Order: sequence, then structure tokens, then C-alpha cells
Amino acid sequence: MWCPTALLTACDGPLSALDPVGPAARAAAGLWWGMFLYFGLVFVVVVALWGYAMRRRQGTDDPRMQRRWIIGGGVLLPLLSITALLAVGIPAGHRMLPLPPESGPALRINVTGHQWWWEMHYPDGGITLRNELHIPVGVPVDIHLTTADVIHAFWVPRLGGKLDAIPGHTNVLRLQADMPGLYRGQCAEFCGLHHAHMQFTVTAHAPEAFERWLQEASGD
Repeated sequence: MWCPTALLTACDGPLSALDPVGPAARAAAGLWWGMFLYFGLVFVVVVALWGYAMRRRQGTDDPRMQRRWIIGGGVLLPLLSITALLAVGIPAGHRMLPLPPESGPALRINVTGHQWWWEMHYPDGGITLRNELHIPVGVPVDIHLTTADVIHAFWVPRLGGKLDAIPGHTNVLRLQADMPGLYRGQCAEFCGLHHAHMQFTVTAHAPEAFERWLQEASGD
């Protein structure tokens, strides 16, 4: 028997943006669910009106009613939809920006995309890694993103939004993990033959464990 929960089978998993564990990722997931529910409702209403139009009796057209439908469906509904999207989307986008944290500085990590791997560099610790990122839990992390060749896109779906790495330019992406764990990342911009294999991992440590890792990795 068909079950509606089958529609939700892709809502979790290592690369699901609908299973967030950080503030930026939760903002993106909340925006997605809000748009899904609102435009799902619009779809149901449009289908219902279409069904009504197909079954109504001929010869009952009223020019005034036609004008009301045109104004309501062609002007008011799009304006209402755009206004609702902006009212929700602008605050959600604001929460994804690399703004100054409320307490303490953000951890900076320089990330450079290559065909087809990621170079992760910690400027304060002199640590360079390949396809492997380590961050502390509960601390904002600013990814300073660039590329050594073509355009790539850095994306950790459960921790934040995606951002392009553009040649000759540095973009900044804010990530934050609320719980320890291993999270998968992926290049989200087609960049050549081995694009699908341009993956990386993000390990979120408890603050004390991250400090120990930092000391070990830097050789102190």
C-alpha cells in the first residue's frame, strides 16, 4: 500500500539540507519548508479552481467576475507570494551571512578548490589538510573560499548553504555545528571530469577535543 511518508525518504542523510545541525542550515531548511507548504497550498487551490472551471455550466460568464479573477489571480496572488517570500527569505539570508559573532571571534579557515580536491589551511596553526576539515562545536567558522583553477562550489548541506569559489576572488561562508559528528561536503558546481568525486568531510569536535586536535596537528 502506498504510504505518504515515502515522499520524505530523502529528508535525512549525510547530504540532506533538510536535516540541519547548525544555525545557517536551519535557516535554509526552514525557508525550504515554508516555500514548500505555501506553494503546495497555492497548487491545491489552483487545481481546485481548474476543476471548478471545467464543471461549471456554460452561459454563466459574468464580465465583472472575470475581471475579479484576473485581478485576484494575476495581480494579488503574485504580489502576496513575492511579499511573503521576501518577508521570510530576507531574515533567513541574513542569518547565513558572516556577520561579527555576538561573543568571541570566528575561526578562520582558508579553503582552496582544485581539480578535483580541496585544500584546507588553518592560518593561525599553520595546518594544511586535504579534503578534511576540523571545526569546534558551537563556534562560528568563516570559510575564506577561493580556487586555483575553475569555478567550484563549497557545500556542507547539514551545516550551511553553498558558496561558489571563483578564480581571483575570495568569498566568505559561515558554518557552525551544534553537535559533534562527521559531516559530508561536496563540490556543488560542475568543474570537470571528476566533479562527482570532489568530496570532503567536516569533523565537528567538542571544544576541548578540538584544542587537543589542533595541538597534535600543529606538532606542538
